[in-house]
Amino acid sequence: MDTNVSQDGIPGGRQGIEAAELSNAMVRLYKEQFGRGPTKAQTTFATPDLVICTLEQSMTPAERNLVAMGEHQALRDTRMLFQHASNREFVQTVEAITGRTVRAFVSGIDTDEDVCSEVFYLQPLADRPVV
Repeated sequence: MDTNVSQDGIPGGRQGIEAAELSNAMVRLYKEQFGRGPTKAQTTFATPDLVICTLEQSMTPAERNLVAMGEHQALRDTRMLFQHASNREFVQTVEAITGRTVRAFVSGIDTDEDVCSEVFYLQPLADRPVV
């Protein structure tokens, strides 16, 4: 079996191209919305309707100071507030790249490891109206 064939059956895969575009877009959004882009990003289609973006080393100097002070929950709360304020930009970006409707968006951060996840649940293809 060819390991370069994606779930959509295309060598290299449309989802692979979209995943790369999504990673680049997430880095750009983090920089625009939070003031610093992550140094590492990876996006995966866990299923045809589930996209997981993992971003590393995105904390600002002030956020790293909060960690040093032991203020992990304050940092998580602040990031959650910022994420909620930027929800539309993240969802619109994913919808533009995938051509799919985002039905749910979940964001999280591990403040010890400086790893974030952006999880997008896409409307299943079977539920999309036929045009």
